[in-house]
Amino acid sequence: MALSARCTQAGTSQRDVPTSDLSDQRQYRIMPRMEMPRRKPLPHEIPSWVDPQKEIYFISINCEERFTNQLALPDVSKRLFETVHHRQEKLLWWPYLFLLMPDHLHALLSFPPSDKPIKLVVRKWKEWTAKELDIVWQRDFFEHRLRNDESRREKADYILQNPVRTKLVTRSEDWPFVYFGAGEHPQFER
Repeated sequence: MALSARCTQAGTSQRDVPTSDLSDQRQYRIMPRMEMPRRKPLPHEIPSWVDPQKEIYFISINCEERFTNQLALPDVSKRLFETVHHRQEKLLWWPYLFLLMPDHLHALLSFPPSDKPIKLVVRKWKEWTAKELDIVWQRDFFEHRLRNDESRREKADYILQNPVRTKLVTRSEDWPFVYFGAGEHPQFER
Protein backbone atom coordinates (compact mmCIF):
# COMPACT_ATOMS: atom_id res chain seq x y z
CA MET A 1 0.00 0.00 0.00
CA ALA A 2 1.35 3.43 -0.90
CA LEU A 3 2.29 5.88 1.83
CA SER A 4 -0.37 8.43 0.83
CA ALA A 5 -3.07 5.74 0.96
CA ARG A 6 -1.93 4.63 4.43
CA CYS A 7 -1.94 8.22 5.66
CA THR A 8 -5.43 8.87 4.29
CA GLN A 9 -6.82 5.67 5.78
CA ALA A 10 -5.30 6.31 9.16
CA GLY A 11 -6.42 9.96 9.15
CA THR A 12 -2.87 11.23 9.62
CA SER A 13 -0.57 13.34 7.51
CA GLN A 14 2.74 12.17 6.11
CA ARG A 15 4.50 14.16 8.84
CA ASP A 16 2.83 12.01 11.48
CA VAL A 17 4.06 8.73 10.01
CA PRO A 18 7.37 7.68 11.60
CA THR A 19 10.14 7.11 9.11
CA SER A 20 10.70 3.60 10.42
CA ASP A 21 7.28 2.64 9.00
CA LEU A 22 8.44 3.45 5.50
CA SER A 23 9.36 0.16 3.89
CA ASP A 24 10.63 1.74 0.70
CA GLN A 25 12.82 4.35 2.36
CA ARG A 26 16.12 4.66 0.56
CA GLN A 27 19.31 4.69 2.54
CA TYR A 28 21.47 7.70 1.66
CA ARG A 29 25.14 7.64 2.34
CA ILE A 30 26.14 10.73 4.28
CA MET A 31 29.26 12.32 2.91
CA PRO A 32 31.79 13.72 5.39
CA ARG A 33 31.94 17.50 5.52
CA MET A 34 34.42 18.73 2.95
CA GLU A 35 36.30 21.98 2.82
CA MET A 36 35.71 23.91 -0.35
CA PRO A 37 38.83 24.21 -2.45
CA ARG A 38 40.37 27.68 -2.42
CA ARG A 39 40.73 29.38 -5.75
CA LYS A 40 44.30 30.00 -6.88
CA PRO A 41 45.40 33.63 -6.63
CA LEU A 42 45.22 35.42 -9.94
CA PRO A 43 48.62 36.17 -11.47
CA HIS A 44 49.24 39.91 -11.72
CA GLU A 45 52.90 39.86 -12.66
CA ILE A 46 53.61 41.75 -15.84
CA PRO A 47 55.72 39.91 -18.40
CA SER A 48 59.14 41.49 -18.86
CA TRP A 49 58.35 42.39 -22.49
CA VAL A 50 55.32 44.54 -21.52
CA ASP A 51 55.79 48.24 -20.83
CA PRO A 52 53.12 48.99 -18.17
CA GLN A 53 53.13 52.76 -18.74
CA LYS A 54 52.12 52.19 -22.37
CA GLU A 55 49.35 49.75 -21.50
CA ILE A 56 45.76 50.13 -20.37
CA TYR A 57 44.31 47.60 -17.96
CA PHE A 58 40.68 46.63 -17.51
CA ILE A 59 40.21 46.03 -13.78
CA SER A 60 37.20 44.70 -11.86
CA ILE A 61 36.98 44.60 -8.08
CA ASN A 62 34.08 43.00 -6.21
CA CYS A 63 32.76 43.65 -2.74
CA GLU A 64 32.78 40.56 -0.59
CA GLU A 65 29.02 40.75 -0.05
CA ARG A 66 27.38 40.63 -3.47
CA PHE A 67 23.91 41.92 -4.40
CA THR A 68 23.97 44.68 -1.77
CA ASN A 69 24.50 48.32 -2.67
CA GLN A 70 27.71 49.37 -0.97
CA LEU A 71 29.38 51.57 -3.59
CA ALA A 72 26.74 53.36 -5.67
CA LEU A 73 25.84 55.72 -2.84
CA PRO A 74 26.48 59.49 -2.99
CA ASP A 75 28.66 59.74 0.15
CA VAL A 76 30.63 56.56 -0.53
CA SER A 77 31.16 57.33 -4.22
CA LYS A 78 32.35 60.87 -3.45
CA ARG A 79 34.99 59.55 -1.07
CA LEU A 80 36.02 56.73 -3.40
CA PHE A 81 36.45 59.15 -6.29
CA GLU A 82 38.52 61.41 -4.03
CA THR A 83 40.89 58.47 -3.44
CA VAL A 84 41.02 57.75 -7.18
CA HIS A 85 41.83 61.41 -7.88
CA HIS A 86 44.43 61.50 -5.11
CA ARG A 87 46.26 58.50 -6.59
CA GLN A 88 46.01 60.12 -10.00
CA GLU A 89 47.71 63.27 -8.65
CA LYS A 90 50.39 61.15 -6.94
CA LEU A 91 51.04 59.48 -10.33
CA LEU A 92 50.24 56.02 -9.02
CA TRP A 93 47.79 55.46 -11.89
CA TRP A 94 45.92 57.21 -14.65
CA PRO A 95 42.17 56.48 -14.45
CA TYR A 96 40.71 56.78 -17.94
CA LEU A 97 37.44 55.52 -16.52
CA PHE A 98 36.35 54.40 -13.05
CA LEU A 99 32.74 53.21 -12.73
CA LEU A 100 31.04 52.12 -9.53
CA MET A 101 28.24 49.58 -9.54
CA PRO A 102 26.34 48.70 -6.35
CA ASP A 103 28.63 45.79 -5.40
CA HIS A 104 31.65 46.05 -7.72
CA LEU A 105 33.61 48.45 -9.86
CA HIS A 106 35.21 48.53 -13.28
CA ALA A 107 38.14 50.68 -14.29
CA LEU A 108 40.42 51.37 -17.22
CA LEU A 109 43.77 52.28 -15.71
CA SER A 110 47.34 52.90 -16.83
CA PHE A 111 50.27 52.74 -14.47
CA PRO A 112 53.18 55.18 -14.87
CA PRO A 113 56.82 54.12 -14.45
CA SER A 114 57.27 52.92 -10.90
CA ASP A 115 58.98 50.26 -8.85
CA LYS A 116 55.53 49.36 -7.46
CA PRO A 117 53.80 46.48 -9.24
CA ILE A 118 50.16 46.87 -10.30
CA LYS A 119 49.08 44.28 -7.76
CA LEU A 120 50.60 46.32 -4.93
CA VAL A 121 49.07 49.63 -6.10
CA VAL A 122 45.58 48.12 -6.32
CA ARG A 123 45.98 46.17 -3.07
CA LYS A 124 47.05 49.31 -1.16
CA TRP A 125 44.06 51.22 -2.55
CA LYS A 126 41.73 48.41 -1.48
CA GLU A 127 43.30 48.31 1.99
CA TRP A 128 42.94 52.07 2.46
CA THR A 129 39.32 52.17 1.26
CA ALA A 130 38.47 49.15 3.43
CA LYS A 131 39.93 50.84 6.50
CA GLU A 132 38.59 54.34 5.87
CA LEU A 133 35.22 53.56 4.26
CA ASP A 134 34.44 50.16 5.82
CA ILE A 135 34.20 48.48 2.43
CA VAL A 136 34.86 44.77 2.57
CA TRP A 137 36.40 43.72 -0.73
CA GLN A 138 36.85 40.25 -2.11
CA ARG A 139 40.39 39.00 -1.63
CA ASP A 140 41.68 39.57 -5.16
CA PHE A 141 40.74 41.47 -8.31
CA PHE A 142 40.44 40.79 -12.02
CA GLU A 143 42.89 42.50 -14.33
CA HIS A 144 43.22 42.20 -18.08
CA ARG A 145 45.76 44.06 -20.18
CA LEU A 146 44.10 45.43 -23.29
CA ARG A 147 46.09 44.19 -26.23
CA ASN A 148 46.65 45.86 -29.58
CA ASP A 149 43.88 43.95 -31.32
CA GLU A 150 41.30 44.99 -28.74
CA SER A 151 39.41 48.22 -29.01
CA ARG A 152 39.88 50.34 -25.92
CA ARG A 153 36.83 52.31 -26.98
CA GLU A 154 34.72 49.13 -27.05
CA LYS A 155 35.85 48.24 -23.52
CA ALA A 156 35.04 51.76 -22.28
CA ASP A 157 31.61 51.58 -23.90
CA TYR A 158 31.07 48.12 -22.41
CA ILE A 159 31.86 49.45 -18.91
CA LEU A 160 29.64 52.51 -19.35
CA GLN A 161 26.74 50.31 -20.49
CA ASN A 162 26.94 48.15 -17.34
CA PRO A 163 24.31 50.19 -15.42
CA VAL A 164 22.03 50.08 -18.48
CA ARG A 165 22.39 46.30 -18.89
CA THR A 166 21.46 45.82 -15.24
CA LYS A 167 18.48 48.19 -15.66
CA LEU A 168 19.70 50.74 -13.12
CA VAL A 169 19.32 53.52 -15.71
CA THR A 170 17.98 53.72 -19.25
CA ARG A 171 20.92 55.72 -20.63
CA SER A 172 24.57 55.41 -19.59
CA GLU A 173 24.84 59.21 -19.36
CA ASP A 174 22.34 59.11 -16.47
CA TRP A 175 24.60 56.99 -14.24
CA PRO A 176 26.21 59.39 -11.73
CA PHE A 177 28.81 57.01 -10.25
CA VAL A 178 31.54 57.37 -12.83
CA TYR A 179 34.88 59.18 -12.80
CA PHE A 180 36.88 60.22 -15.86
CA GLY A 181 40.54 61.07 -15.27
CA ALA A 182 40.46 63.71 -18.01
CA GLY A 183 37.07 65.02 -16.91
CA GLU A 184 35.20 63.48 -19.83
CA HIS A 185 34.61 60.19 -21.63
CA PRO A 186 37.99 58.94 -22.93
CA GLN A 187 38.38 59.37 -26.68
CA PHE A 188 39.99 56.08 -27.71
CA GLU A 189 40.50 55.38 -31.38
CA ARG A 190 38.39 52.68 -32.93
